[in-house]
This record gives sequence, C-alpha cells and structure tokens, in this order.
Amino acid sequence: MENGTYFYLMLFDNIGYIRYTLFSLGIILYFAIILFNALIILAIFLERTLHLPMYILISCLSINSVFGTAAFFPRLLTDLLSDTHLVSREACILQAFVIYSYASNENTILMLMAFDRYVAICKPLQYNNIMTPRNLSVLIAICWIYPMLCVGIAAILSARLAMCGNKLWKVYCHNWEIVKLSCGNTIVINVFGFFIVTTIIIMPLSFILYSYVKILIICTKSSTEFRRKAYQTCIPHIVILLNFSVALFCEVTLSRIENLNLPLGLSIILSLEFLIVPPILNPLVYGLNFPEIRKKIICIIKASK
Repeated sequence: MENGTYFYLMLFDNIGYIRYTLFSLGIILYFAIILFNALIILAIFLERTLHLPMYILISCLSINSVFGTAAFFPRLLTDLLSDTHLVSREACILQAFVIYSYASNENTILMLMAFDRYVAICKPLQYNNIMTPRNLSVLIAICWIYPMLCVGIAAILSARLAMCGNKLWKVYCHNWEIVKLSCGNTIVINVFGFFIVTTIIIMPLSFILYSYVKILIICTKSSTEFRRKAYQTCIPHIVILLNFSVALFCEVTLSRIENLNLPLGLSIILSLEFLIVPPILNPLVYGLNFPEIRKKIICIIKASK
C-alpha cells in the first residue's frame, strides 16, 4: 500500500507477552462497561416513573458511553492480539470521528444535565413549562447533532489532507496526530479545531460552571432540607463532570504539548482515561446514588435469574 493510504499504530510494537494481560484486562473492562450501562438504560426505559428529564439524560450518557467505547475497545483488543497493526486511512478517520463525537456529546449532555438541575432548583415553578417532553427532545437532538456535525466536518477536512507519513504514536486513531502527519496547509483545520474547542468544550463548561454557582447561591439562602435534596441530585452530576473534565484536559494537553517528558506508560494511561473511566464510573455513580434506579436494576437482575 502507498504511504498515506494506511496508518501504523506504533505503540503496539514490541509489547511482548504483556499483550495477553492487557487483552484480558481490556475485555473485562469492556464487558463491565456494556453491562453497567445496559442496566442503566434498561432500568430507565422499563420504569415509567423514571421517564423524567433527569433520568432520561442519565440514559443518554449511558448510550453515549456504549457508542464511544464501541469504536475503541474492539479495535484495541484486535491490535493487542495481532502481529500487524495497520489500519486503513478511512477506518482510522472513522474511528477518530466516533471517539471525538463521543467526547463532544458527553460534554454537551453534561451541560444539558446542569441546565436541568438549574431550572429545577432555581426556577422550580417554571420547571414543568420549560422541561417539557418536546423541549427536552429538541435539546437532546441539538446536543447530539451539533457536536457530531462539527466533528464530521473536521473528519472530512482531515481526510482531504495529503499525508507525508503513516506512523501514529497512539493506541487509537487520533485526529490531531493525523493532522501532524500532513505535508499540506493545515491552517483551515487548525482554525476549525479552535472553533470546535470553543463551542463544544469551553462554552458548555462555562455554562455548567455558571449553573452550579447559581445553584450554590440559591442553596445557601434556603432551608436545610432544601439544601439536602439539592445536593443529593447535584453531587453525582458534579462528580461525573469533574472526572470527565480532568480526563478530557489530560487528553487535550498530552496531544497538543509534546515536551512534557512523561513516562510512556503514564502518558498512555492519561490519554485513555476519558475513554475508560467515565463509561464505567457514570453508571456506578448513578446506580448507587439514585434509589429509584438502584431498585429497578435489582429487579432486572432478580428477573434474569
């Protein structure tokens, strides 16, 4: 194959017998992610009392986790057992598209969850008029379609670049690493990348911060019982948000700054955190912290025996 028609994932070279340990760990993690998120989705889908905005958005997070990890784990597990680590350019760009769509969708869904809690706590009398099923459907559609559209345009721009190399120092196809291999003018995709970071990462995080600051202000002026209920529903969201924000920051920092001089193993772990930790942490946090979801999951498990 000619240079530029395929990519070579260099980090799988010379890993020896540790590949079997990593494969076993990977397949266990992937199975756990699918199982835990499927239980959350089923619990919310089957229980009519959970057909409320907060729970529907939790199910959206689980659906997004299954979507994102489906592009990462099967390919990773295949590469761990394979002696050749070539991936066609089309397949590589498709994997990058799905992974970046997952990360972008996660951020916008978390923003929508913050908006839901903001309306519920700061504007309780208007909640039912604002978070109607129709409005919720429109907001969810926007939070899925807009990020995927932006990432899709970035993928098309990357696919049009002329490649002068084919060695990727990642364990998955990374859009910025592909762009760095280009020998053409990348100013358009760099500018568009900044636009994506601004609209899909910075703006949602700013709105999330604003929402929780307003919630905190309201809580400080309210009764102890009101604060308890508010914290009970907000703290799981904040835990998920902080975890994903740190993971995303690590991935972006490692991909953009090349002179950090971190050990290879540590840099790989940090770059994969956003793909591994949130999909398995999200269902655990929500399953353990929301009694309604927990009870339904227990019923599903008992019914399957």
